[in-house]
Amino acid sequence: MRYGLVAENPIEWALLASGIAPTPLIDAWAAAFSRALVAATDIGVFEALKDGSQPASAVADACGTDPRATERLLNLLVALRHLRERDGAYSLTKVTRRWLLKDEPGAIRDFIIMKLLEWRWTEQLDDFVRTGQPLDIHRTMSADDWDLYQRGMRAQATPIADQAARRITLPSNARDMLDIGGSHGYFSVAFCRRHPGLRATVLDLPEAVSKAAPLLAREGMGDRVVHRAGNALTNDLGEDAYDFIFMMSLVHHFDDATNRDLTRRAARALRPGGLMVIGEVIRHPSPEKANVIEAFFDFYFALISESGTWTFEEMSGWQRAADLRPRKPIRFPFNRSVGFQAADKVAATA
Repeated sequence: MRYGLVAENPIEWALLASGIAPTPLIDAWAAAFSRALVAATDIGVFEALKDGSQPASAVADACGTDPRATERLLNLLVALRHLRERDGAYSLTKVTRRWLLKDEPGAIRDFIIMKLLEWRWTEQLDDFVRTGQPLDIHRTMSADDWDLYQRGMRAQATPIADQAARRITLPSNARDMLDIGGSHGYFSVAFCRRHPGLRATVLDLPEAVSKAAPLLAREGMGDRVVHRAGNALTNDLGEDAYDFIFMMSLVHHFDDATNRDLTRRAARALRPGGLMVIGEVIRHPSPEKANVIEAFFDFYFALISESGTWTFEEMSGWQRAADLRPRKPIRFPFNRSVGFQAADKVAATA
């Protein structure tokens, strides 16, 4: 996947191909477009239109906003293809209705609003480049930040978790799952719903668990998916305790040595015949061949934590060093920048 200007006619195509068009100008404006979408989501523009077309004045009344400024925001949202306009009335597009209304199944509304938190972090990007000092967000977030963070992470999890549960083959007799850093627990929920004999423990920091617990409770999984507050880097993970260990969006927080140790301890916690899976945004080995998502998240995770993304080869190397047998990598079908590196713990032979 790539981001950028898209030509709509042969003249525009020729301008882009020639390099004459000032494409960095659009890249610089992209933040403003994003800010408009987040503002509209946060103040309730889309919710105000969920029951049908409305003029700008009615939207402003529903949101408690200035009518003149609201009309201009609505016009920008029309140009960005988030709304439609006809005879002075505005309405939702099919995509907006599907993804940005809070009561729609799988909606990403909270993920969009989480950008308010992420922008505070990226405001410190210049200092990071100058000093190399990351933010270490997990040590500095307030209780309100944790709440927004957990809701946002849950909102983006649904399509990835459902695909993971379908595409990753678990051991046939899998009973116990450990979801390391699983916070809201939806990945565990997806696996347990697909495998009725499976139960899961979600291990995450106490601050994460306190805000994620209500999100997990909404899934109605009872004692099949439970939280355990702790720290995967220091807590004992056990020995021969689990048939399936899953780590999603976790290893980008840690350096190579820490990930090697975590993988080794996770392998020890697996029963013979068990499976370990690392899910991540994957770093492409070549900057020239990497897409914008891969390159961005490698930089972004280095900013907010202390590491960045990893290649499939690096992750499978940790697994081999822990005496696991890596499987062929799996890529997420709708965003091939996301992938899963699975590895088996080979059962002992007589």
